[in-house]
Amino acid sequence: MSDRTPRWALAEDGDGHWQAGPLTGGPPIGVRDPAEAVRAAPAGTRWVWRSTAAVYPRLLTAGLRVERCHDIENTELLLLAHEGRSGEPRSAAAAWARLTNAPVPPDPPQRATAPTAQSPLFEARSAAPLPLDALIAVHEDQARRLAATLHPDRMRLLAAAESAAFLVAAEMNRAGLPWRADVHRALLTELLGERYAGGGEPRRLAELADEISAAFGRRVRPELPADVVKAFAEAGIRLKSTRRWEIQELDHPAVEPLLTYKKLYRIYTAHGWGWLQDWVRDGRFRPEFVPGGTLTGRWVTKGGGALQIPKVIRRAVVADPGWRLVVADADQMEPRVLAAISRDPAFMEVAGRPEDLYTAISRHGFSGDRDMAKLAVLGAVYGQTSGDGLKNLAALRRRFPRAVAYVDDAAKAGEEGRLVRTWLGRTCPPPAGAAEDGEAGIPQDREDAWTPSYASTNTRARGRFTRNFVVQGSAADWALLLLAALRQAIAAAGLRAELVFFQHDEVIVHCPAEEAGAVTEAIRAASDRAGRIAFGDTPVRFPFTTAVVECYADAK
Repeated sequence: MSDRTPRWALAEDGDGHWQAGPLTGGPPIGVRDPAEAVRAAPAGTRWVWRSTAAVYPRLLTAGLRVERCHDIENTELLLLAHEGRSGEPRSAAAAWARLTNAPVPPDPPQRATAPTAQSPLFEARSAAPLPLDALIAVHEDQARRLAATLHPDRMRLLAAAESAAFLVAAEMNRAGLPWRADVHRALLTELLGERYAGGGEPRRLAELADEISAAFGRRVRPELPADVVKAFAEAGIRLKSTRRWEIQELDHPAVEPLLTYKKLYRIYTAHGWGWLQDWVRDGRFRPEFVPGGTLTGRWVTKGGGALQIPKVIRRAVVADPGWRLVVADADQMEPRVLAAISRDPAFMEVAGRPEDLYTAISRHGFSGDRDMAKLAVLGAVYGQTSGDGLKNLAALRRRFPRAVAYVDDAAKAGEEGRLVRTWLGRTCPPPAGAAEDGEAGIPQDREDAWTPSYASTNTRARGRFTRNFVVQGSAADWALLLLAALRQAIAAAGLRAELVFFQHDEVIVHCPAEEAGAVTEAIRAASDRAGRIAFGDTPVRFPFTTAVVECYADAK
């Protein structure tokens, strides 16, 4: 960022009025709303505000966009974790209280709401406003704390990238993913059959339930796992669960209809007629994307199951007439990130070749066996240390010792209850109860934020989690930079294209057909730029497989 970039702060005064003004001094101005402040500020201003999620949707509604911002509350969350204080309140008011040695207020609780097309599954209650001078003081304190971190430049980059991600998320939430409700309804009827008047399961599910019951010789409710386990037990077959892998090899006439029922029932409950009514309006599916919603920094959505859309249902995701979907998947992203963060010379060289990464690795100790090479890499990242996994890991260690040592060290740190960080500085704290100079444990206030393996008291399980955390988390950090660079490139080129979907290693851009080529090139350039900014000058490449389609299901 240039030193000449205008920087302004925006704060609500508590009476429904707002104040804005430059960080460098000068009297603040009173404004009616955030839109008036943005119109009064110089073009290209970098905004400092309490929460992007609280402010930016109002600007988008007013037809305004901002280039960049500093999100106080998200930055506070990152800093608290880095300082070993995870779980402490992260609101701007809490940061101000800590700065002034005042009683620290708790964060506003989340309250559940019924999902609709316009509201998320969980809505945060409004936090207390903070006066402009206090907001500026908190920002200055955060700048000092960022400078005191282990790698200040990386941590500043992480804070800036995640603040930019909240801008992207708000724009995606407003744009929505193109969705043909008529196609979706036709799909449901094709898959599930007609719905009966008065409710109940659709025809195909009812027929399958009858087949399953006939196979067991009594009425069975296949949607209830306990009833299915009991029915198999009565048939002399002991099961621990009704998971596919446990029942698919059984020799029993109920197996085939049961597997079909489970697949269709999942569609019926997760993306059926009720879901369509709740979540799709005016040709758009609008889940609420939340950057950094998991411990590793991966995104989540508040309701709607946007990150788990079955391929068959993707047939309903159709571009507007004359428009296209540019669907881009990062190729072997996490192993490439491991090459970059471990600084393993041999691994970086392999990850820089213009070919499939696992194929390239297979020629180094795996006799050209791509599947074996892939298992070895995934075993290193996820901690498979038994059977063939141990043998493959040993071969990988001989060829790429620094890469394997990097994740080994992360696993050891997790087992010992120490703080573990991504390349840019996102921190995975020790689990609750770990004795580490009084550090707070992991907060348990958000769904999907903590994985069972990490919450486990088993030290090896925690080690497996932190082994993966340094890779998956660093990949999530790189993805933030990718999105920020892509957003910037689309705006700079004056394209009508819109970012409409993102999950882990996949991004979808909705654009006029004539812009598809430019968008494809922008994704490639943004990937290269994100790699350089995040990891410096390395030979590692981060290629994408890109498809330009009218229907999402045709992309894969």
